[in-house]
Amino acid sequence: MILTLRKSHLLKIVQHGQETYPEECCGFLLGRFDQNGADLVEVVPAKNQHDSSRRNRYVISPAEYLNIEKSAEAKGLQVIGFYHSHPDHPARPSAFDLEHAWPNVIYLIQSVEAGEAGETRAFMLSHNRKQFDSIKLKVKEV
Repeated sequence: MILTLRKSHLLKIVQHGQETYPEECCGFLLGRFDQNGADLVEVVPAKNQHDSSRRNRYVISPAEYLNIEKSAEAKGLQVIGFYHSHPDHPARPSAFDLEHAWPNVIYLIQSVEAGEAGETRAFMLSHNRKQFDSIKLKVKEV
């Protein structure tokens, strides 16, 4: 699978991760799935609603999810996934991420080391739901 996105999408995610450091940022990936993978059309930041461990956890409220889903539908899009940052940790899913992942959804992870953006990677829960499969990122300049 390939996730196609624009450089501006990546910059928005990077900036969000750096702004919220040392806490995790989170947000929505809106777009469309096709035969080659997914095309990202819009990045929408969300508020991390986790009560206590925002440094290594994120939660998006059900009300915010519903609002974004309705907004996406009105634009002919769908929520194709979520993004979040990993402050001072690699851009790979944690055990917590695996435990809470949904099938058929893209998870983009942005590493932020000492306040500066690091690696960006994307994943999708495997069919057996025991691991994540890596997704290739295709970044377009426009």
